[in-house]
Amino acid sequence: MRAIWKGHIRFSLVTIPIRIYTALDSAQSIRFNQLSKETKNPVKYEKKDKVTGEVLKTDDIIKGYQYEPGQYVIMNPEDFEKIKLKSTKVIEIEGFVNAGEVHPTLYEAPYFIGPDGDIAAKSYALLMQTLKDSGKVGVGRVVLRERENMVLLTPHGKGIMLYKLRSPEEIRDIADVPKIEEVEGADKDQLKLAKTLVESMSKSFDEIDMTDHYHEALKEVINAKIEGKEVVSYTEEEPEVVDIMTALKESIEQAKSEKKPMKKATGKKEGKEQAKSKKKAS
Repeated sequence: MRAIWKGHIRFSLVTIPIRIYTALDSAQSIRFNQLSKETKNPVKYEKKDKVTGEVLKTDDIIKGYQYEPGQYVIMNPEDFEKIKLKSTKVIEIEGFVNAGEVHPTLYEAPYFIGPDGDIAAKSYALLMQTLKDSGKVGVGRVVLRERENMVLLTPHGKGIMLYKLRSPEEIRDIADVPKIEEVEGADKDQLKLAKTLVESMSKSFDEIDMTDHYHEALKEVINAKIEGKEVVSYTEEEPEVVDIMTALKESIEQAKSEKKPMKKATGKKEGKEQAKSKKKAS
């Protein structure tokens, strides 16, 4: 695994040499190229003036901030030079907070942090174990590519993960979601059944199948086309909406039986003939 950044973690007088690695495996992504329908040649995109249609070169393009419709403040290279921040190659920890205080909406791309050298390994292990035992995460800042980024450090296995953090100002207010103000308190009987269902379906995260079925189906289609085979089509079933109380009760009954796979709630009682046929089949 190749490091993409080398520097230090610093909090108070403690400094730990570290390296950062990309946690995401880009090789797992399926990417498509856009081709000409007639020639099958790759498509080239040109930057054009939206009004005149004139094709522009890189030197013909400047940056502008739109502060009103059709009104722009022009930003020149020297303007950006004035606000350049010096990269110190140091992740400055601002403080340690309870992990639950940082909302998941603030998390961006994950990265692995590893110690830079044998000497750093001991202090690295000490920080990792301290975070794990205390239930705390480190929140700090670092300058990357001349921009300051807020980051979060959290223990993961025997190591430490880093997440770039969004600013809370970037997250919209959930109260702005339409109809959400009309949501009322849950019915007591329904809530009791719902809690029972959640308890009966509780399991560890490791037991959850996280397979990306679309990704797997897409690979199957691509491989079939490469081999000249017939492409299998996939259809999506529309879920049936039934009475909530009926759905909860039937769901609980199915969850209690480990041998039976989950099936859709129908809201209808089985007829005698159906019940008999099921007994014969068993």
